[in-house]
Amino acid sequence: MSEIVIRHAEPKDYDAIRQIHAQPEVYHNTLQVPHPSLEMWQARLTEQAGVKQLVACIDDIVVGHLSIQVTQRPRRSHVADFGICVDARWHNRGIASALIRTMIDMCDNWLRVERIELTVFVDNEPAVAVYKKYGFEIEGTGKKYGLRNGEYVDAYFMARVK
Repeated sequence: MSEIVIRHAEPKDYDAIRQIHAQPEVYHNTLQVPHPSLEMWQARLTEQAGVKQLVACIDDIVVGHLSIQVTQRPRRSHVADFGICVDARWHNRGIASALIRTMIDMCDNWLRVERIELTVFVDNEPAVAVYKKYGFEIEGTGKKYGLRNGEYVDAYFMARVK
């Protein structure tokens, strides 16, 4: 496998990001709804205060996306949360780990973030394992947190505190 390159997302990446999020294997484990429009993703990916968009590329092909948002409220400006997805064809190849390592480096060394938060469905065991590998701990469970395929699913609230 070629080297995984992590970089900031650019407008040329928006459709690739949309296509990844449109994969049933991907949106199944997110709070996204099926069939996202390019316009929605263009708006979501447009530069916003405190938001950094990263992509993972192999041979210039976008295979993963991570969005981190540093809280803009003064009393929580040391906190960020993130969402991540990887193209289903590239699962289990270190893409998520590469994105998370880059995000942690940014938070620890450049953004003054002391606490990184995330929410993950309780049955997404591979994701929970990756998060734990990078120091995230389960802090609680949200009952019936999100609707998926007509049923409510619980979610873990996880965080890594520096």
